[in-house]
Amino acid sequence: MEKLAQTQWKEGMAFEAQANGHTIMMDAADASGGKNLGPRPKPLLLVALAGCTSMDVVSMLRKMKVTPDDFKVETYAESSGEHPKYYEKIKVKYIFKGENLDRKKIEKAVNLSQDKYCAVSYMLGKAAQITHEIEILDR
Repeated sequence: MEKLAQTQWKEGMAFEAQANGHTIMMDAADASGGKNLGPRPKPLLLVALAGCTSMDVVSMLRKMKVTPDDFKVETYAESSGEHPKYYEKIKVKYIFKGENLDRKKIEKAVNLSQDKYCAVSYMLGKAAQITHEIEILDR
């Protein structure tokens, strides 16, 4: 196996992670002995999901000659009640802004990402129910 990520304990509950030559600081909240120096690890799963599917969608829309003025992805999650408190339900909301955007092409790109290309969605889908929603806003 190839080493793809590494974490190094810094102090308290702070850990510095290395991935692809980039550094991410993770920490716990004050109430858990941390100093809030970075995000918690579990929400970073949602960041990875949003990043993975966003890159897929932009790549496909470029090929389809669809260029939104703005595009963002929001993720929402519901955790289980008992330990380990994992995400049981995840909702991915795709928000596009622009004039005369082709809804069918956007839906195709989103569905292909969710159903075929996004490896993070595939992996998280083994543990959580993932749904998505598309919102298209005029300028």
